Amino acid sequence: MARRKWKDFTTLELMLSVLLLMVFIITIPLFVLSAQDSLESKDPGTVVTPDPGTASTTPNSAVCPVVDEAERINCIPDQPPTKATCDQRGCCWRPQGTINVPWCYYSRSHGYQGQGDVVKTNAGFTAQLKRLPSPSLFGNDVNNVLLTAEYQTSNRFHFKLTDQSKDRYEVPHEHVQPFKGDAASPLTYEVEVSKQPFSIKVIRTSNNRVLLDSGFGPLLFADQFLQFSTRLPSANVYGLGEQVHQQYRHDMNWKTWPIFARDTTPNGDGTNLYGAQTFFLCLEDASGLSFGVFLMNSNAMEVALQPTPAITYRTIGGILDFYVFLGNTPEQVVQEYLELIGRPALPSYWALGFHLSRYDYGTLESMREVVQRNRVARLPYDVQHADIDYMHERKDFTYDPVNYKGFPEFVKELHNNSQKLVIIVDPAISNNSSPSNPYGPYDRGSGAKIWVNASYGLTPLIGEVWPGKTVFPDYTNPSCAVWWAKEFELFHNKIEFDGIWIDMNEVSNFVDGSISGCSTSHLNYPPFVPRILDGYLFSKSLCMDAVQHWGKQYDVHNLYGYSMAIATAEAVKTVFPNKRSFILTRSTFAGSGKFAAHWLGDNAATWNDLRWSIPGMLEFNLFGIPMVGADICGFALDTSEELCRRWMQLGAFYPFSRNHNGQGYKAQDPASFGADSLLLNSSRHYLNIRYTLLPYLYTLFYRAHSRGDTVARPLMHEFYGDSSTWDVHQQFLWGPGLLITPVLDEGAEKVMAYIPDAVWYDYETGARARWRKQRVEMGLPADKIGLHLRGGHIFPTQQPATTTVASRRNPLGLIIALDENKEAKGELFWDDGETKDTVANQVYLLCEFSVTQNRLDVKILQSTYKDPNNLVFKEIKILGTQEPTNVIVKHNGIPSQTSPNVTYDSNLQVALITEIDLILGEAYTVEWDLKIRDEEKIDCFPDESGASAANCTARGCAWEASSSPGVPFCYFVNDLYSVSDIQYDSHGATATISLKPSVYASALPSVPVTSLRLRVTYHKNDMLQFKIYDPNNNRYEVPVPLNIPRVPSSTSESQLYDVLIKKNPFGIEIRRKSTGTVIWDSQLLGFTFNDMFIRISTRLPSQYLYGFGETEHTAFRRDLNWHTWGMFSRDQPPGYKKNSYGVHPYYMALEEDGSAHGVLLLNSNAMDVTFQPLPALTYRTIGGILDFYVFLGPTPELVTQQYTEMIGRPVMVPYWSLGFQLCRYGYQNDSEIASLYDEMVAAQIPYDVQYSDIDYMERQLDFTLSPKFAGFPALITRMKANGMRVILILDPAISGNETQPYPAFIRGVEDDVFIKAPNGGGIVWGKVWPDFPDVVINASLDWDSQVELYRAYVAFPDFFRNSTTTWWKRELQELYTNPQNPERSLKFDGMWIDMNEPASFVNGAVPPGCRDATMNHPPYMPHLESRDKGLSSKTLCMESEQVLPDGSRVRHYDVHSLYGWAQTRPTYEAVQEVTGQRGIVITRSTFPSSGRWGGHWLGDNTAAWDQLKKSIIGMMEFSLFGISYTGADICGFFQDAEYEMCVRWMQLGAFYPFSRNHNTIGTRRQDPVSWNVTFEDISRSVLQTRYTLLPYLYTLMHLAHTEGSTVVRPLLHEFVSDRVTWNVDSQFLLGPAFLVSPVLEPNARNVTAYFPRARWYDYYTGVDIGARAEWKSLPAPLDHINLHVRGGYILPWQEPAQNTHLSRQKFIGFKVALDDEGAAKGWLFWDDGQSIDTYGKGLYYLANFSASQNMMQSHIVFNKYITDANPLKLGYVEIWGVGSVSISSVSISVSGMVITPTFTYNPATQVLSIDVTGRDISLHNFISLTWRSTL
Repeated sequence: MARRKWKDFTTLELMLSVLLLMVFIITIPLFVLSAQDSLESKDPGTVVTPDPGTASTTPNSAVCPVVDEAERINCIPDQPPTKATCDQRGCCWRPQGTINVPWCYYSRSHGYQGQGDVVKTNAGFTAQLKRLPSPSLFGNDVNNVLLTAEYQTSNRFHFKLTDQSKDRYEVPHEHVQPFKGDAASPLTYEVEVSKQPFSIKVIRTSNNRVLLDSGFGPLLFADQFLQFSTRLPSANVYGLGEQVHQQYRHDMNWKTWPIFARDTTPNGDGTNLYGAQTFFLCLEDASGLSFGVFLMNSNAMEVALQPTPAITYRTIGGILDFYVFLGNTPEQVVQEYLELIGRPALPSYWALGFHLSRYDYGTLESMREVVQRNRVARLPYDVQHADIDYMHERKDFTYDPVNYKGFPEFVKELHNNSQKLVIIVDPAISNNSSPSNPYGPYDRGSGAKIWVNASYGLTPLIGEVWPGKTVFPDYTNPSCAVWWAKEFELFHNKIEFDGIWIDMNEVSNFVDGSISGCSTSHLNYPPFVPRILDGYLFSKSLCMDAVQHWGKQYDVHNLYGYSMAIATAEAVKTVFPNKRSFILTRSTFAGSGKFAAHWLGDNAATWNDLRWSIPGMLEFNLFGIPMVGADICGFALDTSEELCRRWMQLGAFYPFSRNHNGQGYKAQDPASFGADSLLLNSSRHYLNIRYTLLPYLYTLFYRAHSRGDTVARPLMHEFYGDSSTWDVHQQFLWGPGLLITPVLDEGAEKVMAYIPDAVWYDYETGARARWRKQRVEMGLPADKIGLHLRGGHIFPTQQPATTTVASRRNPLGLIIALDENKEAKGELFWDDGETKDTVANQVYLLCEFSVTQNRLDVKILQSTYKDPNNLVFKEIKILGTQEPTNVIVKHNGIPSQTSPNVTYDSNLQVALITEIDLILGEAYTVEWDLKIRDEEKIDCFPDESGASAANCTARGCAWEASSSPGVPFCYFVNDLYSVSDIQYDSHGATATISLKPSVYASALPSVPVTSLRLRVTYHKNDMLQFKIYDPNNNRYEVPVPLNIPRVPSSTSESQLYDVLIKKNPFGIEIRRKSTGTVIWDSQLLGFTFNDMFIRISTRLPSQYLYGFGETEHTAFRRDLNWHTWGMFSRDQPPGYKKNSYGVHPYYMALEEDGSAHGVLLLNSNAMDVTFQPLPALTYRTIGGILDFYVFLGPTPELVTQQYTEMIGRPVMVPYWSLGFQLCRYGYQNDSEIASLYDEMVAAQIPYDVQYSDIDYMERQLDFTLSPKFAGFPALITRMKANGMRVILILDPAISGNETQPYPAFIRGVEDDVFIKAPNGGGIVWGKVWPDFPDVVINASLDWDSQVELYRAYVAFPDFFRNSTTTWWKRELQELYTNPQNPERSLKFDGMWIDMNEPASFVNGAVPPGCRDATMNHPPYMPHLESRDKGLSSKTLCMESEQVLPDGSRVRHYDVHSLYGWAQTRPTYEAVQEVTGQRGIVITRSTFPSSGRWGGHWLGDNTAAWDQLKKSIIGMMEFSLFGISYTGADICGFFQDAEYEMCVRWMQLGAFYPFSRNHNTIGTRRQDPVSWNVTFEDISRSVLQTRYTLLPYLYTLMHLAHTEGSTVVRPLLHEFVSDRVTWNVDSQFLLGPAFLVSPVLEPNARNVTAYFPRARWYDYYTGVDIGARAEWKSLPAPLDHINLHVRGGYILPWQEPAQNTHLSRQKFIGFKVALDDEGAAKGWLFWDDGQSIDTYGKGLYYLANFSASQNMMQSHIVFNKYITDANPLKLGYVEIWGVGSVSISSVSISVSGMVITPTFTYNPATQVLSIDVTGRDISLHNFISLTWRSTL
């Protein structure tokens, strides 16, 4: 209804108003002066804060302790605080903190104490309380109070505090009756009462949590001031009203809310509004445990909230009558509350349709026009409202005979169009009746004496409302209800209205109290007035001493609307004997929902009001009035099209959906905006959706009516475990399943929304949302509101129409939104929609729907109603499903003769099943199979023997031949395992996984494990682990130490991921919170856990996956089109799909938005992985457990850092190891090496390391020296004297056939270091390189013959054993020192360990070979090289036994792939212990964490062009694997190198971190000096470039070692937002800044390179090449490799030399490549390059450098290495991209002095070059360099 307009005032009224204003003007300054005096203000112009140090003086310190600010309870709630008032009240004065914090708070002398013992009663107990001596706040204190407590139910506790000596007013509630029963048992709570002083505690027994504790503050009980405070266990407080709350969860920061029914405008100032709701709900924590508190008191009150958290009720009458409700969930608390006060009425079905209204259509024709235009617009629209303008002279029960002439006929027209009419009726009855102009309602009411009387109770109180002077019905008088019903009956005979809208029932009065004013009694002017609007009780209402049947207005004012609703409900019974009708009320009290709906009052057309409607709607659902909504588009003010459009979208989902506006404002019904308007189209669209979902909404109201559920539901009621939902107030749910996300801001087309933890589907498309448990930016253009269906729910629907009468005749449907377990459930309540008490009389249908295992069950729980329209379900829409096929409908278990049609959208995963007729009210099942698309098929028979239809069906799988390459013919259609006992906690989750009973349970390879355990651990915010294992039997687990927290350090708020354990089939889902992307989803068929065959599959978030090795790959990105790759360490030269030396079951994947994650399967058994284009990945391993680690990044570089943090950072290599290295297998003698060395030096080709392969050994025996290499020790000494280094090879196999003493073997036997057969067996003998002694080799024989005839038996050290480590280190020590023959000592600097897969030249063992056929050729043989030969091909028998350091025994079957890993660490330790320096180890076989101790070369490659690109791919993969020091054999190992290829490979290899030219015996030489002068020149040039950049490369190695960053870096690591880089694998970066674009093809003199979006400089010239985010063809003559530097970076460099020993003595320089903003940054790490752990010991220099605004600066992070005595001389600085303006000056700041160096500037190249070689500047003294231009 419209706000009233100003009336015309009489002269007397105006004079009195002026007089009152003058008194007010005089009083206020006096009050202010008084307050200032009290505050001891000295300056009248300044507000002075009272002295914080002022202590209390009246009460002593014993009763005035220091109380935390948040704990204080205000002792002066009624006026500004002063010390005088505080002292007068006996309270404590501490003026500190903000003004919100009470400065005056209660002392301990206030309150009550217990008298005597608690007295038990049948229902509970009683206790007598006596007031403590203390000053009275407001007089008339009650000295003796009685506490009565009742354990009413297991979850409901009632206690009240009353006056022992006399009766006081108590609320005469219609539904809440005195408790007559005995105490309930068992209880979920216990109660403690303290006596000194009195307090009461309510404690939850399950966890001993104190829910209420009134010891927090004193109980006060006076005649007109009652106060009760309690501490709360949580600040999650909801409810209390009615006020405008701008958010749903209360702000506990000192907020006070008045509760007193008042006719006023809802606004943001927190004033008391129409109703009185004293209930609040408190969510205790994320467990969902909640409780509610209801104060049954109808007097004026205020409720104060404070941050303790605590709540204080202050009321001015009645008693303190509390109910406490405990629940396991918030929803259960509401149910408990409504059980007490009365559950909501079940609305008429038509009332759920759309309503239209406005105040003052003016005429019936105007109303008819609005109805007609919206009808023509086909707007769903059921109800038309008539506001007071339909009345004659605004009098109830009349209609205007002029303006509304024909009103009765119009109503019949509405009914003929299946529409309804709701009329407004106000309580105020005009007393303007005379014999000549009688007004029957007044006359009949006067005769019945049913008016509210004035204070003496004899004459009616006269007020003034719409019709003028009025009286007010006393609805608490039984006679009044009779009169009221009769008036409605009489009026209905004229106007056949269908529903009643009762307004102005606070009760509202246009004058204060009455037309004659109010007396000055204590009721009208009580000593304490809550903070209500206007500050006095009778403002715009009745005098408080007015008399009603239930009591004085002072006590019953807040019940006026409640009693009117009750009387109106009685009237409905008279007018509509068998129908529910519809009642809409403005003023409410607890229990009003049993009778009426509510709208949120006379709002305004503002965006704020739109926003505020959601908290209001949610609160009234708590209060038990779910049929609630706001006036759509706003009541007051002119709406805008945008506001109204957004409000119509939201209002379509208010439970009570009505568009209503006020007098004089422009029309806002949807059709008024135009027939083709966006608003009308949008309104029609969303009202059609509302009408489609009315069966669901109606069912929610049934649950509200029968159980007390909420309808419009806060997110936290469903998702209380997620703290992010606790304060969501701009979204809401319909029931549990429909999420509504409106646009609430002007001009917005995007909304920040929270998507709770569930599967969600877009209502309009059916597509599954990728979001889950995250805040997202949701795009909602002008015509859209966010609607999402929650997975796991079934929504009954009905084809919409323009009215519910029509829609109820239309076919029904179901929307099945599957959850992550492919399950859903729902229900449908159905009756005739209008007959009253259908639930109580059980005249209804209740259908239950459930879906699981591809089967819909329709069960009938109640079937006592038959719909006359013969309704049937015509369609079933399934969301989130694979394509259904073979749909079968069964009726009472018998297949129906139907042919359902299935329409399927594979992109949306939405299926629509039509051509079915499921009769409403009858039981059905609908079953279907799922059509598995080719890309979804999981191979059921990957076995070596190959699949056939017969062996496929024998496994219970489906056979279907496919013409598409790679698609498995045999695939899974059923899951094997179920999951149960799923538990989540803050540190992870657990579940039990059980093998399902099946005839096929044992059909897969080996014996199934029937019971498994899943454990998920949230180790870090960016890393988690999930592990599937056998809890009943210890299975092998990988003994690789990992760096993971002993206790998880993650927090739920900061975790980057969410984890969900899913059923049907079992699966684990890991989702990135920030984007909603599911990065792991193993809910695919085929999960298997057998003793020797374990399989798990997962969907992938994109096609972009990198990693898995070690296998030669032709592209960096894996091809997911049906490829299988084996992993099992093997002496296998690189070849397509051939498993090679190492095992890395790790990948990094990109998500579609460029986020990255990594996944490690920590399993060392033989395995394979299959990729398929779903995209998906299947792991198959033959032992151990499933132990996965997931790293969330979110950038590729961060993923690598997180991975290496766990497995161990890459080793810090010595500086010299970054130099160029030469090797070959087949040096004839030491002289050949010496000649090579001399030639390299003579050619001045930079070169640091010389190798010797097994040639140096005698008969390839480790730790021996061949006579041909007798001069090798001396050569080593000579080379090292010149700064060179030497690395030797060692193989693990030790000969056992020696005729002469061979200490390595003899001591190995003594120390028991060799791998043996199990059960006490002997050494497992193989054959490798060592020859038998004293034999002559016939090299013309074939290889196998030579192995058989000439190769010695060898034993393999078990590097797991502690004894082996000791033995190995001793052997290396003696190789280095040779105590027996020191002149034969080999002073190596590093060690190259080869053949450590371990390789053997026989399969398993020498004859008789292996003994365990099953283990060597297991039931499932992975896709490995020589698959037909079994696992022991070219290695040891799998049954061989090894011993871990703790003494436990393991099978080689399990640890085979760890052999090289186990050898690497003791070798690295031995090198350091023997040499006393850092050293280096190069290993061929690797496993995750091998990079901690060694580098790796990519194996025995071939001299072929394709190997160049493959080497880049391999290096980038090993960067992912955490092995930074890597490279390929430059120019190839096998076959003769070709000149051009070797040139190009030397250019490429110059930028491998591990840069070694190496080839095999019998091939031509390929070292740089073996070709020609041109080759030498090219090699020298490119290696000098390498050496120039070694400071940069060394710094990258340091950052890899300390931070885990990559050295060889894929472009996508730096430019992941550029999707082109996701496929670039012919170029690479060194670190972030140095781009290498090699020639990889023969005869090419150009190379096409990609330049991501950045500034790029040519390395050689420093010139900006002008390429951004583009491919560019670059000249590449034979002597040139294209190198580019990225703008924004500073590269340290050093003058090159013959080797690093010499180059490290040269000048250091910097290349400063400015970006577009003229800025750059870089790092330099420097130490001695060779000592052990200089970083850990703090013996290093680390600085970062920056350039901006024409200045380069040095920022030393740490320096304990470079000194004046040990300088690193700065020689050069080049600055690239300085601009085209000439440089006028350059200055350098060095240790407090400024140097002006010489410089050159080239304006064409924009390169500034500064030379300070003559200035003797050590880098640690360099501070900054500044350059200035001529401008």
